[in-house]
Amino acid sequence: MIKYVVDIDEVGFRLDASIVARLSVLSRASVQKLCRQKLVKVNGEIPKISYRLRLGDEVVVDYDVDAVQIIPEIDLPILYEDDDCVVINKPVGLLTHSKGSFNPEATVATWLEPKLTQDLPASQKEEHHSRSGIVHRLDRATSGVMICAKNPEALSWLQKQFSERRTKKTYVAIIQGVMEPEKAVIDMPIERNPKKPQTFRVGPNGKPSITAYEVMQVSNEHTMLKLSPTTGRTHQLRVHLNFLKKPIVGDLMYEGQSADRLFLHALSLEITLPNRKRRVFKAPLPDEFKTFMND
Repeated sequence: MIKYVVDIDEVGFRLDASIVARLSVLSRASVQKLCRQKLVKVNGEIPKISYRLRLGDEVVVDYDVDAVQIIPEIDLPILYEDDDCVVINKPVGLLTHSKGSFNPEATVATWLEPKLTQDLPASQKEEHHSRSGIVHRLDRATSGVMICAKNPEALSWLQKQFSERRTKKTYVAIIQGVMEPEKAVIDMPIERNPKKPQTFRVGPNGKPSITAYEVMQVSNEHTMLKLSPTTGRTHQLRVHLNFLKKPIVGDLMYEGQSADRLFLHALSLEITLPNRKRRVFKAPLPDEFKTFMND
């Protein structure tokens, strides 16, 4: 257990920043985990993570070095940032957020936490403790544009645009085979696959799912597609293309050929920011897409 009294040099510091300064072995995300577990108290009370320290505050951290798993700190490419939101180019292999129990793996959510300018309402904390500020998600194996919120108002504003289909999303994928016709709309409902609950499939009991596609490049036995989903179902692009017998290269979950990565990239996102400005954000196509198509 660590106990200290706030002196004049720490007045105004965020609680989590103060604890990190005194316990350098911990990352800020790990300290925030301790706070959520109610293992941090200020003057005998459970504080908000964003609490600003006052002179004479007594801080107690119930910290056991053997019990706390450290979340590594990571740097992510930032495409845009203001007081309400941040847009990143998510690398392939990075999880958007953890599910369920604590996971010591770095995620977009753990990277974002120190940037949050306001806690979520208490009623949302338990449900969303691991995904504060996450507006939408990209699969671990998908790279590209992703927008995150720094406060509850921005989160609500941005999520509403996704739910009301007022965003425009563009992806690029490399598929097996040649797509015909070269431009069309896939309108097929998607449902969870009861035989493999971690996957989805096209089925009559599914939710409406719409994807427009256009051929960008054809090379040997592969095609590069531009994909524009109107809806945002889990694994939507992967499921639609697999149903058409044109699975994405690297998508072993949906019958794609083996590759070094899933060849699916979120190329651009058009959205109205909390400052009411309509913007288009783009993440450059990874070099390996061009290399694969030119080999």
